Amino acid sequence: MPSSTSGPAIRCRGLRKSFAEVRAVAGVDLEVRRGECFGLLGPNGAGKTTTIEILEGLGVADGGEVEILGQRWGGGDERALRQRLGVCLQETQLADRLTVEEVLRLFRSFYERGRDVEEVLRLLELEPKRRAAYVKLSGGQRQRLAVACALVGAPELLFLDEPTTGLDPQARHRVWAVIDEFRRQGGTVVLTTHYMEEAAQLCDRLAIMDHGRVIAEGSPRELIASLRADQILELEPTASLDAGVFAALPGVSAARQQNGRHVLSVRDVGAALPALLEAIQAHGSAVKTLETHQPTLEDVFVSLTGRELRDE
Repeated sequence: MPSSTSGPAIRCRGLRKSFAEVRAVAGVDLEVRRGECFGLLGPNGAGKTTTIEILEGLGVADGGEVEILGQRWGGGDERALRQRLGVCLQETQLADRLTVEEVLRLFRSFYERGRDVEEVLRLLELEPKRRAAYVKLSGGQRQRLAVACALVGAPELLFLDEPTTGLDPQARHRVWAVIDEFRRQGGTVVLTTHYMEEAAQLCDRLAIMDHGRVIAEGSPRELIASLRADQILELEPTASLDAGVFAALPGVSAARQQNGRHVLSVRDVGAALPALLEAIQAHGSAVKTLETHQPTLEDVFVSLTGRELRDE
């Protein structure tokens, strides 16, 4: 189980990586505390997977410093460091004819110490599929097996790159419970995800990445509070209006246009709504649709980047 060694689980400074003319990672600084679940959020192409592969030791940075559990890749006994890590890649390909149980026993054999295979089968609810060949598994079952392989070595630090993609809601919640239990027992988790609910549920802290850089960092609550909004108000007027019409209204902390709609961060709905309706009428327009919701991490991301999390 996780060791009691002090110091951060991960520390990286000035991390850089380019592929030809594309700068995938452009000077990333991160520090992950031991015993926390740390999330990396961002759209495809933001640099999340490249960053996490360098941290895992599967990629080599062009520049910067990386320290994992007090050790550096290329600085000595890398095999000993890998014994302390569990890795679930975004895509995992295994031998078609191996059964679920055979795959888990194979991965368990890679580690000097680890968890009981039967325990891990139960944990990921894979017992009914223990004799099923990998080629016969559904996408969700393969994903649960990938998580099981990451856990079977009893790691101190667990890397999960979009671990619940393709899972149905019940299976997703089961994986969440497994991750949460691992963390509560002292393990450290680094997680990438496209699911805002998942990030809010599991992560103690988050870093939002875009274009290879960290553009915001904090707890889910801190990031949402940065919007300075009690409500997010989305409206579609009957005539085109400039976002500046709404930005200066009382009770409105920010306004932007998104997909033909106006999105307002509102700190005082009572003051904002009458002023909003008056401004729309003064510009010869009317309200076509009007919706409101509490601010979310998705709202934080869009306000920072102008893009939705799943945008390519």
